[in-house]
Amino acid sequence: MNILEIENLDVTFTTETGDVPAVREVSLHVRPGETLALVGESGSGKSTVALAALGLLSGNARASGRVDIGGVDVVGAGEADLSRLRGRTASMVFQEPATALDPLTRIGAQIAEVVRNHRPVSAKEAAAEAIALLRRVGIPDPEQRASAFPFQLSGGQRQRVVIAMAIANSPGLLIADEPTTALDVTVQAEILDLLRALAADSGTGVLLVTHNMGVVADFADRVAVMLQGEIVETGPVEEVLLRPAHEYTRRLLSAVPRLRVAESGEGLGRFSGSGSEGMTVAESGDGPERLPGAGPKRLTVADPGDAPAAAPGVPTAPPVVELRDISVHFGRGRRAVRALQDVSLTVAPGETVGLVGESGSGKSTAARVALGLVPPTSGSVALFGTDLGRARGRARRALLAGVGVVLQDPVASLDARMSVGECVAEPLRVHRRGMPAAERRARVAEVLERVRLPRELAGRGPRELSGGQRQRVSLARALVLEPRLLVADEPTSALDVSVQQTVLEVITELQDELGFACLFVSHDLAVVQQFAQRVVVMRAGQVEEQGPTETTLLHPGTDYTRRLIAAVPVPDPVVQRHRRMQRRPASAVGGTGTSA
Repeated sequence: MNILEIENLDVTFTTETGDVPAVREVSLHVRPGETLALVGESGSGKSTVALAALGLLSGNARASGRVDIGGVDVVGAGEADLSRLRGRTASMVFQEPATALDPLTRIGAQIAEVVRNHRPVSAKEAAAEAIALLRRVGIPDPEQRASAFPFQLSGGQRQRVVIAMAIANSPGLLIADEPTTALDVTVQAEILDLLRALAADSGTGVLLVTHNMGVVADFADRVAVMLQGEIVETGPVEEVLLRPAHEYTRRLLSAVPRLRVAESGEGLGRFSGSGSEGMTVAESGDGPERLPGAGPKRLTVADPGDAPAAAPGVPTAPPVVELRDISVHFGRGRRAVRALQDVSLTVAPGETVGLVGESGSGKSTAARVALGLVPPTSGSVALFGTDLGRARGRARRALLAGVGVVLQDPVASLDARMSVGECVAEPLRVHRRGMPAAERRARVAEVLERVRLPRELAGRGPRELSGGQRQRVSLARALVLEPRLLVADEPTSALDVSVQQTVLEVITELQDELGFACLFVSHDLAVVQQFAQRVVVMRAGQVEEQGPTETTLLHPGTDYTRRLIAAVPVPDPVVQRHRRMQRRPASAVGGTGTSA
């Protein structure tokens, strides 16, 4: 029997402007122990299918067709039947952990609650199982982290907590909506191994919703490709990724960024090289066509090292941001957590610096220190040559007005009570209070179009948009003041590959036009290689190595950086299977090897 069977599913949303069809005549199935990947662009309807499978659609949605999970038809099922189904027979890993975790409840208690909701165990047994689950998904110091609140964990750690909750009761079906979006490449590989082992050991079927073709190649048995609410291609993973039949699938694969490595790069096989070089799809002819609006495979950016030297006696501009010997400790005494230790970095005017490392390495904390959101325990921060720690009142606001911010989680950073237009206009209201309302609206419409969003979206709420659209709204808000520095914390993590290229191209165009610098925090090394001139690699709160992008990523100086590069997934299931076999002996002998 199929653990999930969907037949002729239609989903329509009722809006103020009329009915909007989101899914049309979708049919698919998942067998026990099998992983089906559902891929497509942002807004293609893949997340709507996942929500419909568990009866989690919003109140303005109408669903028809048949969705069978373990003999229960979800379409039309009562809330009591759905409550028994969710968490036990089937569970879900949501795309954005901020919406799935209670900010006022400790992590261990949230996992224990899921256990006790479906199994008759004592509170003590559930607490012990919660710690075991945290350890299983790779959370360091699980006993200590069990007593932490969600805001005390990194984005990747929060996502791992959500995965621990989803697998707590060994469900027959796991629906994973972008389960590795917030994870670095090494932890991503471990989580995929964990989910694969769960499917193999207990026969759990997995419906994987993702835009990461490398994850699809590493994890999926079959692939279904969605376009505008319909499935346009389905088949075994090797058939779809290596010999795609539909033009849209070929264009999606063409937009995937690929990490260039040295010729001796271990494990990257045919996909070493830039652009579409080495691709196994469409080997004859000119290769697959890029999606409309997708950026080039290798973004061209100016190298500050090529700039002419300043004339003698002419002062050079100070760095737009400079961190000197920064240390950050959260808490006190034995329970104190060292987030950063003696971190120093600079970003020059017009330069893009990539800040990379594993989840929990401190890269997002370093970005927040640069923004003045986290006070350093020791060390100093300078913005545009001025000590941020000594700036007060208007002087501090004037400094921060020159900084645009794109945070990792667009749901948490956009106010759900405000429209898209109001969210984008908020910096204008705060820092340009004298601007007329009509001029403000025109500026909002202009910046929305610059990030490739129609100006008509200004009247919608953030929750009416897809994840990729919300992230572009966050980018529009960050750029509305034409900042001198853009701090981007995982700005493309929630985007499909074609929209990701578009967003990076937009940032590059605006950077050329406005001349702002960028501190680019990311776990996607391929994107960092395309976008940044310099790279700072962080590990356990310290700088592991830093230098020009080409030098650091093509010829890494430390084993840690080499391990990060080797863990980058590529959209070739044959290569990924080989690399998975290479990983197994190391994990069997020495554990996961994940650093804190």
